Amino acid sequence: MSLRTAVRLFGAPFRSVLQPCAANARRPYAAVAQALSVLENELDTIRAAGTWKGERVITSKQGPHINVDGSRGDILNFCANNYLGLSSHPEVVKAGIDALQKYGAGLSSVRFICGTQNIHKNLEEKLAQFHEREDCILYASCFDANAGLFEVLLGPDDAVVSDELNHASIIDGIRLCRAKRFRYKHMDLNDLEEKLKESQSSRLRLVVTDGVFSMDGDVAPLQGICDLAEQYGALVFIDECHATGFMGPRGRGTDELLGVMDRFYIVKLLSILALSNVYFSNSLSGGYTVGPKALIELLRQRSRPYLFSNSLPPPVVGCATRAVELLLASNEIAQSMAAKTMRFRNNMTQAGFTISGTAHPICPVMLGDARLASLMADDMLKLGVYGIGFSYPVVPKGKARIRVQISAAHTDEDIDRTVDAFIQTGRKHGVIS
Repeated sequence: MSLRTAVRLFGAPFRSVLQPCAANARRPYAAVAQALSVLENELDTIRAAGTWKGERVITSKQGPHINVDGSRGDILNFCANNYLGLSSHPEVVKAGIDALQKYGAGLSSVRFICGTQNIHKNLEEKLAQFHEREDCILYASCFDANAGLFEVLLGPDDAVVSDELNHASIIDGIRLCRAKRFRYKHMDLNDLEEKLKESQSSRLRLVVTDGVFSMDGDVAPLQGICDLAEQYGALVFIDECHATGFMGPRGRGTDELLGVMDRFYIVKLLSILALSNVYFSNSLSGGYTVGPKALIELLRQRSRPYLFSNSLPPPVVGCATRAVELLLASNEIAQSMAAKTMRFRNNMTQAGFTISGTAHPICPVMLGDARLASLMADDMLKLGVYGIGFSYPVVPKGKARIRVQISAAHTDEDIDRTVDAFIQTGRKHGVIS
């Protein structure tokens, strides 16, 4: 018997096992086709409802003036979380470049293995100093900061009492914990008190609220929340993504604005998009939590997003550190925001638009209809103003809007030009007369 024949005969049984029959081979492809059909139907439903979320491509650095693929000339950017205007600040950019050159592009590890550098500890110290809290822990994102908190702090004998309009990251973070869940009506102190009464048998109770609610620009009633928390023996969580750096006389956030920073029993926890939502100005990703040292140490031991995510890259840390230093050195940004915000809000209201929220740089132009919001946003872009229509599921059905966000880097001329574009577009679509 030749060697070739022996190999063929010996291998035949294994080939019959490894090679699937025709019926089995077709089964996975039929499942894939069915899944794709389901997905396409769902996408068609989104398109038909007018809630499709397209992604515009920016071809320049982030800032108050940008270039957008498919649009000519300079475009005013009024929908970034770049409240402090530091996304492309030359000192912030230089700090990131310096950190890249000195510490490299990344750590290739998580913090407790070999992912902690002295710049990480330095940034955490500066953030704790800024917020006047004992300690700080960095996360890869704001979402991770909220996802990593509740399951560590709260167990089945505890309760969490959450505002019904809290950010999705808070909602998802709460879902991960085993505590009893109570949801109170948006900023309704009477309903909050009822939920605190219902949860009195719990070991720990944590009241959870955004400091500023990102879709509506309204500020949580922290004084009343703190009063109730003290009365019923609860702790308070504040997510300050849209407040730190410019709310309050020194930009410390809503707790400073409303005079509750010295309410010592508050657990001051912030989940901030580093170089993003607040004083890091929406260019790079990251997040953090500040609070009592014992809590921060426990998060370092058990918070899963912290333990299992690679460390923040050095360039991000370098940029963030310089941004915090700028805020520690001056209150100028915080003091300049109020006038610019009210200029836009007052001019838009006089023109006949409905602006949600209070005196905050988030200025939602309420339109109601999802398709109208999308069409107006497209027409605004043609007039040189970048805005996005927000609709379900980002906001409740029937409450579509174009959310305008004022930046410290915007000039009065920028604001007036944007108001004029809204007036022109609003008249075209019958929103105002």
